[in-house]
Amino acid sequence: MGFLKWLGLGRPRDAPPVQDNVRDSSGTFLFGTANSGERVDEKSALQISTVYACVRLLAETIASLPLHLYRYVDDGKEKATDHPLYKLLYRQSNPEMTSFVFRETMMTHLLLWGNAYAQIIRDGRNNTLGLYPLLPENVEVDRNENGELYYIYHAYTDDVPGERDKDIYFRRDEIFHIPGLGFNGLVGFSPIAMMKNSLGTTLAVEKYGASFFKNGAQPSGVLEHPGVLKDPAKIRENWSAVYGGANNAHRVAVLEEGVRPEGRH
Repeated sequence: MGFLKWLGLGRPRDAPPVQDNVRDSSGTFLFGTANSGERVDEKSALQISTVYACVRLLAETIASLPLHLYRYVDDGKEKATDHPLYKLLYRQSNPEMTSFVFRETMMTHLLLWGNAYAQIIRDGRNNTLGLYPLLPENVEVDRNENGELYYIYHAYTDDVPGERDKDIYFRRDEIFHIPGLGFNGLVGFSPIAMMKNSLGTTLAVEKYGASFFKNGAQPSGVLEHPGVLKDPAKIRENWSAVYGGANNAHRVAVLEEGVRPEGRH
């Protein structure tokens, strides 16, 4: 045995076996009930005006950027307008979505769930015909016994015709996957789930404020009359006309016929 071989330098090292569990890493941060008691998910988070404004701004900005396909030529590069992918990327990603809508949807998924998935539709010659977004909450990423990634789409709704309540398995080359920030570079974490407690506090504060204004309102005052009034609405209207509103605040009230504010004698 040579010295280099004894040191392990005489042959290339074997690649270490893939042992990371993609499924576990994708579930590190989950939607659910925050410490404030409010449930936080992608729908409740979008009801926060700041979250909605940020998601809308980023999604529409990315979608509005020009997206061209280029090819290299001898003197540089040129637009590959005759390539089949040019139309999908620049004009229409599928018969139901323009390129703008497709990229806006994918960016929204990335911001809310931390991952954006799209199914790649091909013909018999392996030419790409369309890209269809998949709802990230229904997609699961895992490895098979050979360490190869595959995707499972839980079709619990009717978004896939004829595939309701089925688990659809996709190979890695059948899915266009954009992962967000994550630990393993394969699956991203949802920014909303990571900030669940902070967003839950915001939701709780907004709910408390709404409940306060709805149920905690009090009349500005009560007028008491010693007798029976024939037309109490007229007195109330006159009082509001003279003393109501910001311009009439703190005016001195003149009361007649024994009328007095409640609590004063």
